[in-house]
Amino acid sequence: MPEDPPQIGPFRLLGRLGVGGMGRVYLARSAGGRTVAVKLVRAELAAQDEFRRRFAREVEALERVGGTGTTPVIASDTDAESPWVAIGYVPGPSLRSVVVDQYGPLPANSVRALAAGLADALGHIHSAGLLHRDLKPSNILLTVDGPRIIDFGIARAVDTVTDGGLTTTGAVVGSPGFMSPEQVRGERLTPASDIFCMGAVLAYAATGRPPFGSADSGVHAVLFRIAHEEPDLAGLPPELDPLVRRCLDKDPAARPTAAELVNVPLPEEPWLPAGLLAGLGRHAARLLDADGDPTPPTPVVPAPAAAAAPGRRRRTVLAAASAAAVLAAAGTFAVLSWHGGSGTDNAKGAPGRTGAPVASSVGADGSDGIVPDDFLGAWEGVLRGSADAPYETGRIEITQGRAGEKAGVYVHVTGERLCMGRSTLVSADADRIVFGESDVTTSVPEKRCTPAAHQTLTVRSPEVLEWTSGDVSTTFHRSKSGPRTVPPAFVGHWQQKFDVLDAPPDYEDPRTFEMTVTQGPVGAPLVRFTENYPRTDDETGEQTGDMVNCASTAVLGGVGDLVILGPPTLDPGQSDPECSPAGSAQNLRIDRFEGKERLLMYGMSADGEPAEYFRK
Repeated sequence: MPEDPPQIGPFRLLGRLGVGGMGRVYLARSAGGRTVAVKLVRAELAAQDEFRRRFAREVEALERVGGTGTTPVIASDTDAESPWVAIGYVPGPSLRSVVVDQYGPLPANSVRALAAGLADALGHIHSAGLLHRDLKPSNILLTVDGPRIIDFGIARAVDTVTDGGLTTTGAVVGSPGFMSPEQVRGERLTPASDIFCMGAVLAYAATGRPPFGSADSGVHAVLFRIAHEEPDLAGLPPELDPLVRRCLDKDPAARPTAAELVNVPLPEEPWLPAGLLAGLGRHAARLLDADGDPTPPTPVVPAPAAAAAPGRRRRTVLAAASAAAVLAAAGTFAVLSWHGGSGTDNAKGAPGRTGAPVASSVGADGSDGIVPDDFLGAWEGVLRGSADAPYETGRIEITQGRAGEKAGVYVHVTGERLCMGRSTLVSADADRIVFGESDVTTSVPEKRCTPAAHQTLTVRSPEVLEWTSGDVSTTFHRSKSGPRTVPPAFVGHWQQKFDVLDAPPDYEDPRTFEMTVTQGPVGAPLVRFTENYPRTDDETGEQTGDMVNCASTAVLGGVGDLVILGPPTLDPGQSDPECSPAGSAQNLRIDRFEGKERLLMYGMSADGEPAEYFRK
């Protein structure tokens, strides 16, 4: 391609291996003949200091692990005009590619060997003081001599992971189908979190399905099942059941350690099926036979497109040869998974990652930011309606940062949608803070949100800010933030009660409408609704004796004077066809009725009587 340089650092490029949202990956050779994969950052991202620091952290994490069960760093230059890193080339497809495109679910003996290999790699990652945090099928490459873990884009040191998998406003950090309960709840993570993710990967390898469902059934429903429900292990070979269930225990302390899993008993045979191993060997050999200009290279930095013209035709031929080998067996061989790219891990191709990275408590360059302490924290207000009957609410959580950094996370709830995103800090002084360009990280329903407009917040008192966006202005008050924002009085199981006119004394209503509220941060799927009611015959209108079962999940959108919920998302995997699509956003409040706690749920689309729930 015209934009491809002939050389990066001391490595002569043989051809492209892939293109992702963060840059390009090349097959390359060192002067000594070693085959490597070179990851080159896009110029527009290289111009962003925040991204450069994140890329440097990823490289540093790889270097700390040292290559055992991962991909060793051969060389790097994270300070170059176009940052790059060269890692040992891994001639193998991703686990996802094997399961979905090439072979199907792996046999039990291969899954046992996969468990031992992943445990060995995780043991070295953890001993280096790191957590991977994003173990999933597309981040695991299968080679002739075992699995390799890749993509350390969101790896963190154990002693710095205080937030788990969600920001304090609920944006997902990790891949929804393969997260641990601790990540979903935004709790502090330990190495046991990676073990849970490994258990989900093993179940996927053996059955071809994520154990908590694909994102086709709704990301928030998947997260709820991870945190509160048992995995679906239908089709799992019985001999793997104890191993996988121990890894997927909700209690981190009950899970096995990486050291224990390394010693799982293995059969005396190749770790992968013979046909799959033969294919790996053939395609790796063809790819690694690709050759380039034998002239020893002179180290250069990536050149502009015009300077890359000499030798372009030769590289194009090599790229085509490499691509032919890489794309053989109907699956693309993954080399690196780019953080924030479009990779998928669900069997039906559901998105593999959503959300935003965790905001720093200091400026992104490690120094103090420009935000005055009076602004830090969460703020909420009513944009339309009243405090008792809101039709539209807003929230922003402000963290420390410098101009140009994403230091604000906003939540906007209307009767029809919930929108979350990150806002760029423009300026801040003692009395006023301004946010400019925003992006969208969560949209309920999907693809219904647009980025927030510019926002200005002005101090009125230590507990009150005036919020302005365009010609809309309102008052924001301080609110709770962190991983436990739900008022304790709301947490628990609730059941709706019905009054049936002229019902006999012994009448039992067959209908059940229940709500489960769990603890967690704003932005997380914390409320689960289940409905069961008799099915009726379309012609006669009489009950058939069968029940219609519906399940949906709602995201927490605010915890000011009222608890605000986004529109519930129907879970198709646990709902019958008769179930209605998602309803409107709602607000919750608690009072007492006839000596009992009563939870009242009001819709935010229009005035009306509330639904009444009592503790189950």
